[in-house]
Amino acid sequence: MAADGMKDMLGRIGLTPVARARSILFQQLADIPGKTERCALPDALDRLLSCNLISPENLPNHPRSTMDGFAVRAADTFGASSSMPCYLEIDGEVAMGQMPTGEVLQGKCFRIATGGLLPKGSDAVVMFEHTIPVDGKMLEVVKSVGVGVNLIDCGEDIRKNSPALPQGHLLRPQDLGLLAGLGISEVEVYERPKVGILSTGDEIVPWAESPPPGKIRDINSITLSALCKRLGAQVTDYGIVTDSEDTFFSTLEQATQENNVVLFSGGSSVGMRDLGERVIEKMGNPGILVHGVALKPGKPIIIGLSHGTAIFGLPGHPVSAMVCFELFVDPALRLLSGIPDPEKTLKASVTAILDRNINSAAGRLDLVRVQLQEQANGLPLAVPVLGKSGSISTLSRAHGYFFIDEASQGLTKDTNVQIHLLL
Repeated sequence: MAADGMKDMLGRIGLTPVARARSILFQQLADIPGKTERCALPDALDRLLSCNLISPENLPNHPRSTMDGFAVRAADTFGASSSMPCYLEIDGEVAMGQMPTGEVLQGKCFRIATGGLLPKGSDAVVMFEHTIPVDGKMLEVVKSVGVGVNLIDCGEDIRKNSPALPQGHLLRPQDLGLLAGLGISEVEVYERPKVGILSTGDEIVPWAESPPPGKIRDINSITLSALCKRLGAQVTDYGIVTDSEDTFFSTLEQATQENNVVLFSGGSSVGMRDLGERVIEKMGNPGILVHGVALKPGKPIIIGLSHGTAIFGLPGHPVSAMVCFELFVDPALRLLSGIPDPEKTLKASVTAILDRNINSAAGRLDLVRVQLQEQANGLPLAVPVLGKSGSISTLSRAHGYFFIDEASQGLTKDTNVQIHLLL
């Protein structure tokens, strides 16, 4: 189907293409300024830097040995081999944690341990394994070294006034180590987004309770909360809200005033008792941005904005809710966390071979859940996990998912597919 024909078809049935819906959302959120705060280094794990960090000093601030051995003048070892060793006099030793005294003169060397500061006059380190002691003061060197071998020079790791980490960088354990090495005790980071979560419907009960006939446990609140926390958000659960419009509106209004993002599940599909669209419209400008996308599962999602707070009405079915979270809420939270372009965020993925034919309807984006099976040779096998959008076990059994785009009517067996891993 031609692109123009597909757009016409989607327009007639009132569905927005996924890419267009994401673009509308991102454009609105890009105008919301991120708030920042100072954070002590030990508490900065998984936080996003709100400014560029410049190195305040050289790292290391003095040449250091990277091996146990002897600090030497490299020229003194040129040509040394096991058949024709060179001889050096041991003239001193570098004490750990102290600035070395004395100087390595021609024909002499200092004993040094890994991490020891290089003494004046030396420009390389010979490993212990490449030496043979003659006596307490004399040493055979059986392998030559070049200038700079087995040492790390002053500023070789990072130089003073050079960029250390860029704005928007997610601080990992190794990054905290770098900053600690530079003596940086506090960093400026973006505030964690605040997320409010509501579950709607007279048919659901708290997940810890035994549901009576006609009721079901609330799966979405704990699932969505966990997804938000993985992204570093602060989550408030506003509980289960009845299908009363007044109650729903007052709870959503409170959550909108107290959070950067509000998620409610249920109430997003067409029906007399589904109030999501009406309630969001009452919240204030700009109101609803998107209602209904060309996506399976997840078609009935509502995306709105009220006074700078993003509001997502997610489908009640758990799989649909999680799919919508992946495509819309996840990048929204990343934007509000300070990531300027969530589309470029690296996520774990692998290439696999599809093990069966999969049909799709042209005009919608299909998300297909799969299990991965290792093969003796070549790429892993992607085995579709089939099931309805109310079956949360399909996601528990899946290792990842792939997309069938809107222009396709399916994929054939043995096609290479890019699997986005569910971690």
